[in-house]
Amino acid sequence: MAQSETVERILDAAELLFAEKGFAETSLRLITSKAGVNLAAVNYHFGSKKALIQAVFSRFLGPYCASLERELDRRQARPEGRPTLEELLEMLVEQALAVKPRSGDDLSIFMRLLGLAFSQSQGHLRRYLEEMYGRVFRRYMQLVHEAAPKIPPIELFWRVHFMLGAAAFSMSGIKALRAIAENDFGVDTSIEQVMRLMVPFLAAGMRTDSGVTDAGLLKAQLKPRGKIASANGKG
Repeated sequence: MAQSETVERILDAAELLFAEKGFAETSLRLITSKAGVNLAAVNYHFGSKKALIQAVFSRFLGPYCASLERELDRRQARPEGRPTLEELLEMLVEQALAVKPRSGDDLSIFMRLLGLAFSQSQGHLRRYLEEMYGRVFRRYMQLVHEAAPKIPPIELFWRVHFMLGAAAFSMSGIKALRAIAENDFGVDTSIEQVMRLMVPFLAAGMRTDSGVTDAGLLKAQLKPRGKIASANGKG
């Protein structure tokens, strides 16, 4: 078996098992059994379970962030005015659709994994994502901050994560939700259509007036340890 084929089989198996069972509950033995390889192959290609988890994320985020950065470069080179929140969210949709899928479930599985990255104790993963992709996301978040300048940084931080939560829930359960919608309304909604339907909803939530009334929150200056989701766009 070629090395590249072995790596892909391991990543495919790990991706599915992590999404189904979670990171802690998925052992390397489960992964090797599903992939049809031995433990030595995992150790040789990845070195550790943590490195394998990181590689699973990079398989989607690598091409996604490269595409997003090209779009940010294009906008910077040819100023087209300050983008609206809708345009910024559409940018994320377009880059997701631009990633060449390996299967019809790629995005759904990745969004499930993204939710697990925040709900389970995976500090090493968040540090890795910041190191590898933080710069491009900070560039993007600076534009979001400029499109919603009146929102306090601490609230913008939470709104971004509310947005991620809504997207993760909708996309990770997309098969079931599409089936329910088809049964109730007789319409087969494509994944692209669902993603575009989210844009005005999420933009409205990001744009609405601040709900912060607590004096402590009003004075808070957000200084996150993980800068990948920094709401003020600063390193």
